[in-house]
Parts: sequence; structure tokens; C-alpha cells
Amino acid sequence: MTGQGDERAGRWRVMVVDDHPMWRDGVARDLDEEGFDVVATADGVRSARDRAAAVTPDVVLMDMQLSDGSGADATAAVLSASPATRVLVLSASGERDDVLEAVKAGASGYLVKSASKGELVAAVHATAEGQAVFTPGLAGLVLGEFRRMSSAPDAADRGPELTARETEVLRFVAKGLSAKQIASRLTLSHRTVENHVQSTLRKLQLGNRVELTRYAIEHGLDESAP
Repeated sequence: MTGQGDERAGRWRVMVVDDHPMWRDGVARDLDEEGFDVVATADGVRSARDRAAAVTPDVVLMDMQLSDGSGADATAAVLSASPATRVLVLSASGERDDVLEAVKAGASGYLVKSASKGELVAAVHATAEGQAVFTPGLAGLVLGEFRRMSSAPDAADRGPELTARETEVLRFVAKGLSAKQIASRLTLSHRTVENHVQSTLRKLQLGNRVELTRYAIEHGLDESAP
């Protein structure tokens, strides 16, 4: 079986990519202690691509400065080799250009290395489950860039017709809320919210919540959620 984690055992498969051996090994050890299955490590673009193709991890924890290129290059290479993998950047840099480069290459989230161990563990779990995770302050930067990149769509460009409730749920997804948080806001059951999310994914022909979040942002739905 490849990718997508053995949820029965509660162990997501993770690869750590960083060109500093002490940092890389330390992060891998921390994740292993927290119950993740660290299936590989790598120090560069080529090694990350080759190992991702071989082990198909659920999550790749990616540095932005590597021995033979950038983390954005490595992100694109990993996703080309293992499309079901999700990439979470863990970088010393919180610079706008680095963050946007990573997201445009396909990263699901971005943490700076000042994050605590608890924050990192929670972020890897959330990434494995398909959520977009960002260090506080960076999410707004990414949202703003998506708005600038996206021209206001005509009604004809909005794609398949969603129900009022599906649109309401989608607006909260665009804000980064979990299904449980959305259920609380809308006084619905967790299962009902998940059903709306799955229905919307099918209608829009999208693969996961990250793609759904991008769709919602590109169509300005995040601006109207309370």
C-alpha cells in the first residue's frame, strides 16, 4: 500500500527534507517520537524527488534552502513524482517571496522554524488530513496574493451550481476552519458538514480540501464568511 497513511495504526508516513543534518535528524526524531512513520530523509531537490517516488509519503516536511536548489523546486519535483503527497514547508524564512513561491509550487502550508514542537506536530497532522496550515500572519499574505492573481469571475465562470448550504460551508473552508469548527458555527453535525464538503468536491471535480480552499479564494468566497 502506498501513501495516504495507515489510519488504523495512526501513523502517517513522513519524509523530512533539509540540507542541515543535525536539524533534519532532530526533526525526524521528534516526529518519530510523536508516532509518525518517518520513511525517508533527503537533503536536496534530486534526492527528495527520487525518495518521494520510492516511498510515496503522506507528508513531506520541506526546507526552502537546499543543497542543489530551492524548496519550491523540490516541492514541484516531489509532487510530480508522488502526486498524492502533501508538502508542508518548514523554513527559517518568512519572507513574502519564499512563501508565495512555495505555495505556487504546490505546498499545502508553510511554517517558520520558530514554531514549537507541539505546533509542528499539529501542523503535520493537519496537513496529512488535507488542511492548509500557515504560521500566523502568513495566511493573510497568501490570501491577498490569490485575490490579486484572480480576476473577478463572471457568473458563467463560477462552474457547477452549488446549493446555498454548500456555498456557506465553502466560505468557511476558505477561511481555514475545520469541519468541526464549521459544524459549530452553523449548528450542524460534523457528518453533515463533511457530506457538504464531499458533495462540493465532486461537483467542482476537485481532489481535496486544499484545492477546494484555493477555488474558494480564487472566487472571492473567503471575503464574505463571518
